[in-house]
Amino acid sequence: MILLLKELLSIAIPMVISQVSDTVMLFVDRWMLSRLGELHLAAAMSGGLSQFTLTSFFVGMVGYVNALTAQSFGARRKDLCAPVVYQGIYLALAAYPLLLLFSPLMKQVFSLLGHREDQIHLEYTYFRVLMYGSVFPILRAAFTGFFLGIGKTRVVMVANMVGMVVNLPANYALIYGNWGLPAWGVTGAALGTILGSFSTVLILILAFLSPMNRASFKTHRIKGLDLLLLARLVRYGGPAGAELFFNVTAFNVFVLLMHSYGPGVAAAVTVAFNWDLVAFIPMLGMGDAVTSMVGRRIGAGNFSEARRVVYTALATAWSYSASMMVLFLVAAPRLVGVFLSSDHPFSEGSSSSTFSLAVFMLRLAGLYTLADSAQIVFSGALRGGGDTKAVMYISVGLHWLFTCLALGMIKYGKVSPTIVWIAFILFVMMLGFSMFLRFRSGHWATQRVMDGEDRREYTV
Repeated sequence: MILLLKELLSIAIPMVISQVSDTVMLFVDRWMLSRLGELHLAAAMSGGLSQFTLTSFFVGMVGYVNALTAQSFGARRKDLCAPVVYQGIYLALAAYPLLLLFSPLMKQVFSLLGHREDQIHLEYTYFRVLMYGSVFPILRAAFTGFFLGIGKTRVVMVANMVGMVVNLPANYALIYGNWGLPAWGVTGAALGTILGSFSTVLILILAFLSPMNRASFKTHRIKGLDLLLLARLVRYGGPAGAELFFNVTAFNVFVLLMHSYGPGVAAAVTVAFNWDLVAFIPMLGMGDAVTSMVGRRIGAGNFSEARRVVYTALATAWSYSASMMVLFLVAAPRLVGVFLSSDHPFSEGSSSSTFSLAVFMLRLAGLYTLADSAQIVFSGALRGGGDTKAVMYISVGLHWLFTCLALGMIKYGKVSPTIVWIAFILFVMMLGFSMFLRFRSGHWATQRVMDGEDRREYTV
């Protein structure tokens, strides 16, 4: 168990730190925009989430490079690791023009959901600029999947840290017009995000082509389209991508519906979710690590140790999530005050209802942190075993069941935002329990994505 924990932490900690850098960028981005007003803060949430919604299918599909690489590596088929990455690159390049083509539709979506004209202008501006850099998150998923699959995650950590170092000063300069640059507000924030994302991908490419990886995996040998590997990536990554897309779409619809209550509720929701990122996003690194470790054990045929990996990861994740739960319950007013300070236009003193609602939402969010980390760990294990369709059906079904419920409550039942938020908390708890039941059924341990049928050897 100690050896498993050591291996888990060696993979997970760099990935958690990588996710923390993403959290810092999102957090600071929204904090900087909150200094410009509540509409700018709301635009950062709705516009940014909408951009991720459109790219999520391809990010999820290409991200399955992680499991394919891990199973190849575990089966001692190192010659297949780099070709899998190249199939992910081709998918990313093919996706980019499609994403740009469908981008203008989002403005109509904002309008249909009843957002104010001034809010639509800001959130669509932020969204539109982000879409020009939408290829970078997909490429990042391909290269990150490679390093996760072989268990070398420090490279990913360094790349993400570089992206953060580039992003933060770029935002400071471009949002407010510092250092002689123009003050572009939400446009500047989006440009800063693109610069950070490009920097991350550049570091990952250089590491992928490093002498060590060229010698071990022949990464410098550009592989053409491999229909068999591409089919595997689409077959198993497709459900993962569809799951991410439909889940993020459902979540985005929920957030946009909450924003339709007005700027006050929109600001409160954004503040609550901004702090929730601190608990949620780092755990995504743990989920990635579980997918990698389970995939390698299954590739080697060691299913009992794969199961031990999962429960070790769950205990580790719960240790972190429990601390976040206590923090949200005890310190919610102080945490909300970071965004809704006494000298801000929608502060506790000038708009106590917004402040109180944000505190209420954040405290309730603390109650679902354990369930949230559990669903991340168990779904990561299921993906590592190739059980991606079951994860998709469970997750997408529950997400859209809740979203339809929220739509009925908000648009037709005229229910208060506090009741809708309570329903959201219960939904997350149900999702975590459902993933546990699927994992316990053992179906994930009956599949091998990269099996012995592929006997090709790549010449170098």
